[in-house]
Amino acid sequence: MTGVKIINNLSHNRKWKITVILLAVLAAAVLLAAAALWLIFRGRSLDLTMAYDGTSEFYDGGASEASLQKADGFALDLCVGDANVSREGVSLSQQARAGLFDLEGGDVLFAQGMYDRMYPASITKIMTGILAVKYGNMDDVVTITDAELNLEEGSTEVGFQPGDQVTMEELLHVLLIYSGNDAAMAIARQVGGTVDQFVEMMNQEAAALGATGTHFVNPSGLHDENHYTTVYDIYLMLNEALSYPKFAEVMQLSSYNLTFTRNGEEQTIHMDSTDQYMTHQVSAPKNVTVLGGKTGTTGDAGSCLALVSQNAYGEPFISIVLHAPTKTVLYENMNQLLSQINS
Repeated sequence: MTGVKIINNLSHNRKWKITVILLAVLAAAVLLAAAALWLIFRGRSLDLTMAYDGTSEFYDGGASEASLQKADGFALDLCVGDANVSREGVSLSQQARAGLFDLEGGDVLFAQGMYDRMYPASITKIMTGILAVKYGNMDDVVTITDAELNLEEGSTEVGFQPGDQVTMEELLHVLLIYSGNDAAMAIARQVGGTVDQFVEMMNQEAAALGATGTHFVNPSGLHDENHYTTVYDIYLMLNEALSYPKFAEVMQLSSYNLTFTRNGEEQTIHMDSTDQYMTHQVSAPKNVTVLGGKTGTTGDAGSCLALVSQNAYGEPFISIVLHAPTKTVLYENMNQLLSQINS
């Protein structure tokens, strides 16, 4: 009887082990199937082989989950390359610093001194805009003070007066479309508590993005010897900015009617983009769609431009030119870069 009991126990144990093994195999198969489905759907959600409308790619008005996933997809892989990458058909002005980045392929297609420290002028406002949408509340109402106005002779300002009340969302439009320095200062005070604290946040965010060649002194880009960045760091910042649907939404506008309150009465100011591609003063090469970006100009920085564009297949690219001697040369240089994205 004892022998029978032992045999029965061994048989029972063997059946139990077989059952456990079968369950483990089944579980593994389910996991593999789930992973395969995830990869399929993920691949479809990032498929940019069909031309797309930048509006639907970056945002859909309400920042839907799908649009957020699409924006996040652009930042999955970063472009990495040498300081200088030549390309047939591209010959920029000698003093310019530039880069062309394939966001989908993760490649640096062209570079000219892209790690050199340069003055960024108002391209600085890319970082100011990132912090505005990341930490600010677009519905907050900001009261303009003297500290935001008459920053220096020739400073680009939209025309606010002390006591004007304007929402953060309206300030973001002034910042990115019209490049208003008054808006940059007002955003900095609202988000950072003080402008100095906001500038510290800018430098912390730059470090977090890996922008090691960057140091900010102000939120506007007005000239300072200690205020600098690089072409590559601007790529990192603009690439990050695309993950915020509100930033991408505003970036793509060619004009805007700013609304604010002055002495209890609603006021409206029309603004046109500082980007000549957006206002159709300059045409991009055939089969290239410029989605938007940021301009910058000072005497020391020269003429600067950072763009997000797409080619005929809907594939996204970032192109940057810094320190062009004139705006005419700037757009000629930029068109040389844009002409390469369908190659």
